[in-house]
Amino acid sequence: MLSISQLTKTYSNGVRALDGINLNIPKGMFGLLGPNGAGKSSLMRTIATLQAPDQGSIVFDGTDVIAQPNELRQRLGYLPQDFGVYPRISAERLLDHLAVLKGLNNKAERKEAVEGLLVHTNLWQHRDKAVSGYSGGMRQRFGIAQALLGDPDLIIVDEPTAGLDPEERNRFHNLLVSLGEEKVIILSTHIVDDVSELCPNMAVLGQGQILLEGNPIELTYQLKGRIWCKQVSQEELKEIEQQYSLISSRLIAGKHVVHIMADDAPEGFEAAPANLEDVYFSTLYESRKKSAQAA
Repeated sequence: MLSISQLTKTYSNGVRALDGINLNIPKGMFGLLGPNGAGKSSLMRTIATLQAPDQGSIVFDGTDVIAQPNELRQRLGYLPQDFGVYPRISAERLLDHLAVLKGLNNKAERKEAVEGLLVHTNLWQHRDKAVSGYSGGMRQRFGIAQALLGDPDLIIVDEPTAGLDPEERNRFHNLLVSLGEEKVIILSTHIVDDVSELCPNMAVLGQGQILLEGNPIELTYQLKGRIWCKQVSQEELKEIEQQYSLISSRLIAGKHVVHIMADDAPEGFEAAPANLEDVYFSTLYESRKKSAQAA
């Protein structure tokens, strides 16, 4: 269990990235959804002990993370949003080097761990290639391999599927699922489908605050009968924005399809089955509405 209480972080430029975060994250996959700039990476970096918060506490399985960062680092696997690699070094050699840095000093045990992770991430046949020449999906799988060195109990992956094609994304999803339910795995992303497909628990982060938390299926059920859709023109879209609680608009075959939230059926709209995307966008809509009213 990872427990976060009243976590705040303000940067030197005055940006308040984290504003009183409270979260209890159990074992298994946990999704952290939020738009760019919501504070997701700031929270992940703070949990990973890469930066200190201004105040608040982080406790992982009885360990005070802020007071004892080295204790957590020995049990942590971290795949940041962007990570660099040494040029012209093969995946096997680089993973072996990272294993040494992680404290795997026994050569035989390290060799077994490195080879096992390359097989597990489906990179064994590419082990002699330089990671700098890998495709985006292969680099992300290598990122998971390095994060799994030392068999960590807490794994953080930050925007892992951004930019991946559908095939690589599915392969990466299967890899995450294979990690099992005995570890705390935090998936930080702005891609709703990643959370919908992988996570039994989730939270929505916006403007440095937790806006919503719970089980995706239960949260979706709460919107049953309140989501309505309609295909509209560009001119109609502007009117709908003024008249209704417009939570999303997307182009389908070149046509605008809007989703609005209302207790009763608006004229001309059809009932739409709620999904996690509706939960996400309606949560952000309500948060922005409150911010605008408070301004």
